[in-house]
Amino acid sequence: QVQVAESGGGAVQFGGSLRLSCTVFGYRISPNTMAWFRQAPGREREGVACISTADGSIRYGGSVEGRFIVSRDNAENKATMQMNTLNARDSAMSYCAIASNDGCVPTWASYSFTHWGQGTQVTVSS
Repeated sequence: QVQVAESGGGAVQFGGSLRLSCTVFGYRISPNTMAWFRQAPGREREGVACISTADGSIRYGGSVEGRFIVSRDNAENKATMQMNTLNARDSAMSYCAIASNDGCVPTWASYSFTHWGQGTQVTVSS
């Protein structure tokens, strides 16, 4: 049984940082694509970041580029997202997901992601 477990969410002040982790059990993340999505109440789900364990490609959503950094550890079967300079718009439930595609193309957010975590809440206060 595949399990995707996010951790690291929490409450932080404006301008602060958080580090999210996504650990996968029962499924090898390599060679696949892992991604982070987020959704806030009343807003559509947004693709935040994509990282390919196949070709190493990385892409970010426009609202986080330059502030967030994703990385992966194939040996530990996990991905990590460092979130810096957080603002109120970053407040959302963040999810980790896996797709079997080989790389992060510009339309990565439309991939068929087969495995999802339960999410971890990120709350940014002023």
